[in-house]
Amino acid sequence: MTDISFSTLGVPAPLVAALAADGKTTAFPIQVDTLPDTLAGRDVLGRGKTGSGKTIAFALPMVARLGTSLAGGKRRPGRPLGLVLAPTRELATQIMQTFEPFAAAYDLTITTIFGGINQTRQVAALRAGVDIVVATPGRLEDLMKQGHLHLDAIEITVLDEADHMADLGFLPVVTRIMDKTPQGGQRMLFSATLDNGVDKLVKRYLQNEVLHSVDEANSPVAQMTHHVFEIADVDAKNELVKTLASGTGRRILFMRTKHHAKKLAKKLTEQGIPAVDLHGNLSQPQRDRNLAAFSDGSAKVLVATDVAARGVHVDNVELVIHVDPPMEHKAYLHRSGRTARAGSEGDVVTICLPAQKQDLKTLLRKAAITVTPQQVTSTSPVVTSLVGDVAPYVKPAPRPVQQQGGSGRSQGANAQRKRAARDGQGGDARGQGRGRGRGQADVAPATPRRDRSGRPAETKAHAPKQGGGQSRGAQTSGAQRGTSARSGSAKQPLRVGSLVGSSHSTRSNRRAQG
Repeated sequence: MTDISFSTLGVPAPLVAALAADGKTTAFPIQVDTLPDTLAGRDVLGRGKTGSGKTIAFALPMVARLGTSLAGGKRRPGRPLGLVLAPTRELATQIMQTFEPFAAAYDLTITTIFGGINQTRQVAALRAGVDIVVATPGRLEDLMKQGHLHLDAIEITVLDEADHMADLGFLPVVTRIMDKTPQGGQRMLFSATLDNGVDKLVKRYLQNEVLHSVDEANSPVAQMTHHVFEIADVDAKNELVKTLASGTGRRILFMRTKHHAKKLAKKLTEQGIPAVDLHGNLSQPQRDRNLAAFSDGSAKVLVATDVAARGVHVDNVELVIHVDPPMEHKAYLHRSGRTARAGSEGDVVTICLPAQKQDLKTLLRKAAITVTPQQVTSTSPVVTSLVGDVAPYVKPAPRPVQQQGGSGRSQGANAQRKRAARDGQGGDARGQGRGRGRGQADVAPATPRRDRSGRPAETKAHAPKQGGGQSRGAQTSGAQRGTSARSGSAKQPLRVGSLVGSSHSTRSNRRAQG
């Protein structure tokens, strides 16, 4: 196919200049197919494989059309003109980064809205007036219910990765959001497949849409080379994973569980291979920090769950490793799609234990991947060839001191227990310091207890409770007893109270992160 420039497709000069500044001068197939229609304001249904360049395919027409319609106009607080819905925070952030140079060319403002972080900044941006919002459905609907955001001025709506939103159960929320947008606006929907209810979205919200299907649904990428490495046992698997992670280029290792992703990243780092993890147990600032380390090269290895299978685009990921094979074929394709993006080449390795052979064979057949399994060890020629140059050993940095309130076993709680032992304080100092006890101490309190009227009560030794923790009321009583034991101290009760509050805040934060 002959290279086609963006200007030939009708992209305005300011956007052509922004593309050229980023080294993009010729359009990808999905951009060639869709841009003439989207720039003309038509509804479009785009189907393209991961890494095909669809973000630019919808960013250019949205900015071009809104930049023209807003010229000389006045933006209104809480009433954006463009809306992009994405299934994950990471994808929303990547879309925002793609949009920014284009929006700057027309002096358009853009912001992201997603959960996992405080909404204050997002509300402030909406109040100041923003032209384009890139959002995940849950937080967007929250802000709509609170009255911070109205969609009655939306002119262009994009649903990106619609099939993944369906997989995550977002379609009811997406439907409620779409119902709030004006019917006459332009709508673009991009999806790898049209199953799980995506077809209903198309029928309900797109009018006289043009279908552009650059690749068959779930089609593998031509520049991607697949390998299946069969190994004898778990010990051989661990050695193989370490070897595959030891190269100089970027690589992503996929695990099934959050716990194992965290554990493997820590283990590789301790072995001199800097690695960061990415999964649902991390707060948004932690996710951003780890992705930044992977992007800037300070960590060449990203160990992730399927949260990173979509929406994470980092240039020059040369190798994707399925340390744990995924459960179904679509996850395999989306995980693998983190490499061989935008025309570059990449390799995909699946590590297979003997008990996984049949399931993996079925999965690859459904994914239309043809590959001959190879029995390997960590020193096999095919392995060393994939690894290439081995990166130099990096001495692990000292682990940071954990801050108070960072976890259940906080540094503050440890200090509290030490002070309790030093001062002769009775009761379970651990339970007081953490705000949730794990049973009373076996030793009786050193000072007499008092009943509700303040009169001394009979002192009893407390046996540990079965299967449960100390109630908050019991913790408070313990704090009062500790205060009574030190009748002259004014500082100690304040420390206990602050620790209890800190631990409660930690639990709330964990629940908010999901």
